Amino acid sequence: MKVAMMQPYLFPYLPYFQLVNSVDVFIFADDVNFIKGGFINRNKILFKNEERYFTVPCSKKSQNKLINEVGIASKSKGYPDNILLTMRQTYSKAPFFGDVFPLLETVFYSEIDNIAELAAFSVKLVSKYLNINVDFKFSSESFHHTKGQEKSIRLINITKELGASTYMNPVGGRAIYCKKCFESKGVKLYFLEPADIQYSQFNKDFIPSLSIIDVLMHNSIEDIHRLLNKYRLL
Repeated sequence: MKVAMMQPYLFPYLPYFQLVNSVDVFIFADDVNFIKGGFINRNKILFKNEERYFTVPCSKKSQNKLINEVGIASKSKGYPDNILLTMRQTYSKAPFFGDVFPLLETVFYSEIDNIAELAAFSVKLVSKYLNINVDFKFSSESFHHTKGQEKSIRLINITKELGASTYMNPVGGRAIYCKKCFESKGVKLYFLEPADIQYSQFNKDFIPSLSIIDVLMHNSIEDIHRLLNKYRLL
């Protein structure tokens, strides 16, 4: 059994879903500090051949708050219609717009009032659309008793508590986590490194690292599954 844990990101980019697709249990780390300027409440799409952020307005967001303590400013002017209008203007001529746009409406028109839950909902809904079968959990609900433990120890303890033997992490974690330290506790640690992924977009020059929304709009489910498997384990 393989396990991964990440902060809940709003419609995250493809490598996030490569990680989701590579494990049996995926945990949303919603009881860690909110990061301003990150991808918890915003992401990037392709708009007029350039990157553009779309952002869910949050109330009283602070890096001193946990992600699950940050609410959504649902009464903010123009939300969520302004986001959906931008999505329609951007992708109405994309080959899979008709399949994907209803997913966006389901997320942004939901009555969820917490950014951790909304971001997690976007990941769950996309995973369902892509037929990714994984057991999703929230760290605040299933592993609250591990809160406060050193990062590596918490991940090791959660992995072992689930009866798993392998923990998967994005490649950026190589600067933080020690494979030998994990192995000394009976847990194998692998880092997922995405390949250089490109696909057909509207513009000639490919723009990488956009939200999964861009991938969904331009690719079939079968093609996306091929992209999901383009990585190597370190």
